[in-house]
Order: sequence, then C-alpha cells, then structure tokens
Amino acid sequence: MSDKVAEEGRIAVIGERSISLGFRLIGIEDTFEASGEEALKTLQSLEKSGKYSVIFISESIKSVMDTRTLNYYESILKPLVMFIPLPGVEREESLETMAKRILGVDIGR
Repeated sequence: MSDKVAEEGRIAVIGERSISLGFRLIGIEDTFEASGEEALKTLQSLEKSGKYSVIFISESIKSVMDTRTLNYYESILKPLVMFIPLPGVEREESLETMAKRILGVDIGR
C-alpha cells in the first residue's frame, strides 16, 4: 500500500483542550489544541496537506472567520469540515439543520 493511500481517510481534530482531549481518548491521534486565529491557521494547514478526509473543529472558530471563509469551509467535501460545539455551550445549529446542509436530507420529517 502506498503512503498516499495510507494517508487517505485520516481524521483530525482542532479545538480547545476539552475537545482535543476527548477525541484523543477515543483513539484519534491527530488532535491539535488551539483556538482563535491559531485554530484557523491550523485548519488551513491541514486542508492544504491533503492528508485528511474529515476535520472536526471547535464551533468557536467561527468567530474569527469572515463570511467567505466560513461559507467555504461549510461547503467543501474534501476534507469534510465539521464544526462541533464546546461541551456545555448551546448549539447554534440544530442536528436537523446540519444534516440537511451536509447530507441534503431533511431528517426532521
């Protein structure tokens, strides 16, 4: 198996300590503890690397993204960027809305 194939399908996590530690505990090795501008730079770097299929990132990063950047990351499929809320913080987007946006399926019916 080539290195290129071995790299495909990798998952990365970028976020505050509570997020990165939680994902590390379930076995995801590529976790990056960062917030704000640093998290955005990490996201951009991971996307450009081409190594990841899915990147989970703290929803708090949305506050440092301009509208164009946010729309870009919400619409790309490779890697799929999933914004996750901090524990104890109310979600901005419902699960039904997220499924409709990402999968194109209305699960609320």
